[in-house]
Amino acid sequence: MPDRVVDYLVRTVADRGITQIFGVDGANIEDLYDAIFDAGGAPAGIVAKHEFSAATMADGYARSTGGMGVVAATSGGGAVNLVAGLAESFTSRVPVLALIGQPPTSLEGLGAFQDSSGMAESIDAAALFAPISRYCARVTDPAELPAQLDAAIAAAHSGGPAVLLIPKDVQQQPMPDSLRARQADTVAPSDGAQLDRASPGFPHAIATELAGARRTGKVVIIAGDQVARDDARDELAELVAALDAAIGLAPDAKDVYSNTGPGYCGVAGSMGHAELVEALSAASACLLVGTRLPVTARAGLEAALTELPVLSIGAHAPYLAATHATSTDLAGTIATLLADIGAVPATSARSTELTPMTVPAAAGPGLRYRAVVEAIQRALPDGADIFADAGNTGASVVHYLRVPERGRFTVALGMGGMGYAFGAGIGSAFARRTAPDGPHRTVVIAGDGSFFMHGMEIHTAIEHDLPITFVVFNNNAHAMCVTREQLYFRDRYSFNRFQPSHLGAGIAAMFPGLPAHTVSDASRLPGALDLSFAATGPSFLEILCDPDEVPPFLPFLSALESSRSTP
Repeated sequence: MPDRVVDYLVRTVADRGITQIFGVDGANIEDLYDAIFDAGGAPAGIVAKHEFSAATMADGYARSTGGMGVVAATSGGGAVNLVAGLAESFTSRVPVLALIGQPPTSLEGLGAFQDSSGMAESIDAAALFAPISRYCARVTDPAELPAQLDAAIAAAHSGGPAVLLIPKDVQQQPMPDSLRARQADTVAPSDGAQLDRASPGFPHAIATELAGARRTGKVVIIAGDQVARDDARDELAELVAALDAAIGLAPDAKDVYSNTGPGYCGVAGSMGHAELVEALSAASACLLVGTRLPVTARAGLEAALTELPVLSIGAHAPYLAATHATSTDLAGTIATLLADIGAVPATSARSTELTPMTVPAAAGPGLRYRAVVEAIQRALPDGADIFADAGNTGASVVHYLRVPERGRFTVALGMGGMGYAFGAGIGSAFARRTAPDGPHRTVVIAGDGSFFMHGMEIHTAIEHDLPITFVVFNNNAHAMCVTREQLYFRDRYSFNRFQPSHLGAGIAAMFPGLPAHTVSDASRLPGALDLSFAATGPSFLEILCDPDEVPPFLPFLSALESSRSTP
């Protein structure tokens, strides 16, 4: 059979070492799955339960490999369902390639089912995806595909999704003979490679300022998730030692530096720690590494940062005034800084425990956030990967949890989409179950609101027997919205409390044989965690919590303090 467009696409993905294509099948993408079958399942076609989750699987896969994830969807509602997931990847600069089927070209503008050509008042898919992608193109000719695919992959590696819209008849067409062998002659950079290398000369000015600041006082580093994307963790640790610096981490970058390492001062921003504020208040300069310092990462730090010289290296300039050097290769840039600094590594001592935020005592039913997170901390397997979802649950995990050595940590703060962690954790589990440094257990921690949105992706984890534990804090509410109703709208009503649900029992009934537990008593939590983490495949743990507990989240605590001081 002649080599088809879909065969070319699948082979390109396989040649880059990508092991899974995540998606949901449908009439206008089914030829791609046919090509996956013909290729012997390499890469494997993983069918999710919803396209949003398929997109977050590709996102989680990319974050854990440091490379690119691939998602496939059919036209119409399937394509539109990708939007929120791709928007998260766009905002968080995660490389994802989206292959989206379209109706046949002969029916565009003629009433085709799920027409999104933009003709005859149909939805324009290109216009829909362009604002949330680094590259978006409609493929209309097989001869143009290689160049379009190269451009899409390059754009994705620059930081964010790339979208190819491919009509069904184009997918089925044979590739021109002159292009079939092209792949072997034009192998793209390895999946984790950076396409834009930083100039080796430009960090010198930053190094000069750091040396001056080091002579007059202490440098504080705040590191972001680009360190993980650029695989620059070792270089960051060397920089901290060379500068004898204090270091804080953006909330979505807790895995880029040892949470018990020298100089560690905790998390920055709205879920952050007092130690970092104190370090900045006594510092001579602040260096941002791979973070633009959005509001969630700078809340509570603004006053201290205003008084300091702020330096920055990263893909984009930060949101506050700073001396910035652009880098899409932090490992190389930090190596250049280290060569310039030439300092002897030192070791800064700090207390072994960080100071948690003071939260109001909760009197309602269920377990308390801090007690639960600290119990999870004690029970986590070595090298566990943590995916936390948005809301009060996520704020508690960011603030209280220390990431295990060799483990990854992800919280979606780009869009903050509820339910992200279920798909992203599954995508990461596919990537990490055969990691070179040994198997990793993935732990998804989410609230019941997030579970009701996308928790049924548990089925995908069960189908593929992934080593993943789903921990759901069940307070029968959108608890962060309940807290906002109480603090900002005088607690006169609630639209955000749910009828009680029994998630552990329900999941156990749906999936016989799946280890599923419910904990309502703190004394039973350690045993339930041990059983959940000891499972070889998936497991599920429901923990009952209080919807009225205020999490460690600075805006809420500031609002409470303000209300107490107001006559």
